[in-house]
Amino acid sequence: MRKASEIATAFAPREALDGKNSFFLVGIGGAGMSALARMLKHRGFEVHGTDSTESPETQRLTDEGIDVKIGHSGEAILPGMALIVTDAIDLDRSPEVARARELNVPILRRSQGLGWLLKDKKVIAVTGTHGKTTTTGMLGSGLIGAGLDPLVIVGANIPQFGGPVVEGKGEWAVVEACEAYDSFHDLDPHVVLLTNLELDHVDFHGSYDNLLGSVVRFVSKVPEDGGLVFCGSDKGAWDVADRVEANTVPYGVPEQAEAFEIDNPLPSFPPLSTPGEHNRLNAQGAATVCRLIGCDEGVAWAGIAGFNGAERRLQVLQSEPITVVDDYAHHPSEIHASLQALRERFAGRRLIVVFQPHLYSRTAPLIEEFAEALSQADEVVLTDIYPAREDPMPGVSSARIAERVTKPVHYVPSRHLLPRKVARMLSLGDVVVGMGAGNIAQFAPDLVKEIQRDRKGAGPQRIVVLYGGDSAEREVSLHSGRAIHAALQRLGHESRLVDATELLLSKGDLGQFIGPDRPDLAFLAVHGTHAEDGAIQGLLELLHIPFTGSGIQASAIAMDKSMTKQVLERHGVRVPKGRLVTDVDAPFDIQPPLIVKPNAQGSTVGLSFVEDPACLCDALANALAYDDSALVEEWIRGMEISVPVLDGEALPPAEIAPASGKYDFASKYTPGATEEIVPARLPAEVLEQAKRIAVQAHNALRCAGATRTDMIVRGLSGGEPTTPSPVSGTSHPETGEGVEIFVLEVNTLPGMTGTSLLPNSARAAGIDFDQLCQRLVEDALRRDAAKT
Repeated sequence: MRKASEIATAFAPREALDGKNSFFLVGIGGAGMSALARMLKHRGFEVHGTDSTESPETQRLTDEGIDVKIGHSGEAILPGMALIVTDAIDLDRSPEVARARELNVPILRRSQGLGWLLKDKKVIAVTGTHGKTTTTGMLGSGLIGAGLDPLVIVGANIPQFGGPVVEGKGEWAVVEACEAYDSFHDLDPHVVLLTNLELDHVDFHGSYDNLLGSVVRFVSKVPEDGGLVFCGSDKGAWDVADRVEANTVPYGVPEQAEAFEIDNPLPSFPPLSTPGEHNRLNAQGAATVCRLIGCDEGVAWAGIAGFNGAERRLQVLQSEPITVVDDYAHHPSEIHASLQALRERFAGRRLIVVFQPHLYSRTAPLIEEFAEALSQADEVVLTDIYPAREDPMPGVSSARIAERVTKPVHYVPSRHLLPRKVARMLSLGDVVVGMGAGNIAQFAPDLVKEIQRDRKGAGPQRIVVLYGGDSAEREVSLHSGRAIHAALQRLGHESRLVDATELLLSKGDLGQFIGPDRPDLAFLAVHGTHAEDGAIQGLLELLHIPFTGSGIQASAIAMDKSMTKQVLERHGVRVPKGRLVTDVDAPFDIQPPLIVKPNAQGSTVGLSFVEDPACLCDALANALAYDDSALVEEWIRGMEISVPVLDGEALPPAEIAPASGKYDFASKYTPGATEEIVPARLPAEVLEQAKRIAVQAHNALRCAGATRTDMIVRGLSGGEPTTPSPVSGTSHPETGEGVEIFVLEVNTLPGMTGTSLLPNSARAAGIDFDQLCQRLVEDALRRDAAKT
């Protein structure tokens, strides 16, 4: 924010530019600064500049031969230069300003540089709270059409001008003159065209009276042979006209035309290319100026009517099948005018406005007015306030506007999510307009890309297979990922493998996960910590990328074996007795035989079978090497089975028969070390009971996609079974009597290798590996679609 005291003391006088041949522009990528850069270069001066970020405009300047560097630094500033800064630059923090002060290089505002370049021209300054850019373009087009060859300087890119500047050689210069930070006082106007006036730029002017006084002082610079052309239907414009001694000519009020001895201010010439009542008033203002300076009215009006508009001023970026419009409106009056124009142009079609408020200081006093103006649309989407140079103000938020909008409204705090959120709302024939003066300018172009992406139809998807990771099961994950990737390619999907750890810890570039080229889905082929525990799911949630498997909460609970046991017990599922310990010397009352394993690792990592109490400390040390806590459980003897759940239904249980008699890491992942028999050799009643328990565990943890529940079935032969529970007990070894089923754990990302249980069980159910992958893809996309 530029302060009045700073303007008065921090900048050199305009005359300091006299004799300078080399200029350095800070913030050169902005519309006003890029126009100044082009004007300087066109006049033969040496031009350099910096901007914080690369943009299409900085690239255009580079292509035109102007030296542009990205990133702020004072290194390129040399003695003898002049430094020109945009008002967005903080003088106390700018390295360019610091270097200029060190070298005694004069520092000036952009408006001072512009005034210096225009000192030999007769300046027509177009000012006002709203409509300056379009009116400047109309007036410039009118003077060009009338053959006056004007210099035209607009605060936005004008497609039909080929940029923001028309380098005419005539005596007239048409300039957009902004009242923000009193920048227009650096111009010397011959004629002022005042479109309207109401309170704005509160951060600088503070009150309407202060703003009015500033405009009056500016207009008072007009010479006797010049004049003020003002909108006679606007109270604020009349406030200015009543306070100046200049020749004043109103427009837009036919009943007052006779008193001012002028013709009807709206000629009966070709209709305008730009829609809306506000643009008809803008055109009248431009035509009135043309008449005032002696142009042929008919010829000038043809140029005005043929003006096609500026970038971001009701600019149609796409017409069909959904119309996408980009607009700069950032004040309630501008929003009202723009929406009225869109209603006029696209009558009968659903109108959706996507709005980003600009500045806390502007938003604070106008919350009610913003809500009222936005409510003219059929549906409203609001995103967070663009702060520009301001700090947040307590209690000032887009949410307060949303509360007062009377039409269906959506609040999307992050503007980065707007294209995909809005695209899902749209139907054929809709008109959607992005509005605001901040970085909302990126929304409409990105929405066009998003619409094209979303309408590519069903079928092959862009899928990233995330594999690898940094857990002890990394190698297993690499095998799973490659198998899934191959299947997805066979299915016709556009699949690519991404090692999660390499991505985050080596390259750190998440660019492939954002924007219109992001994947449709992430297929999770990671295992163990930072994979099955919700960590990678949280990252994907932040990126808003759908993924296979369970969400954050279910993943985190299932990975914590102790917590899983608590949840399952509350749902009536039998689990082994156990204790959670964090120290090898921790006392507990469970006696061997025991199973000791890390509490939050993959199912067999760090697992030990303890029959001799003397081996317990070593088993605990082994488990605690992988985790901060270990789970010590009674060793339930019996048949180990695993029951996958897919799409909410249990698949055939798999019997796990390790050759060693112990299902550890080596037995699980070494080919041939374990026999997996599907379906398990159990009575039909026990098989069905196991499947019901698996679904119950899946639902208790609120899992999604595919899970695998590992169980022990005890009481099939020998031994003395305990009393059956309503959930886990059945009735006979051949028919289920006396059989108990214990749930050991639930795996939310089952392995997908050649020895994995989920693919084997699916195959027994008639689902081959490729079909299994496809069902997981469809499930994830279906759940994502259900969120909207």
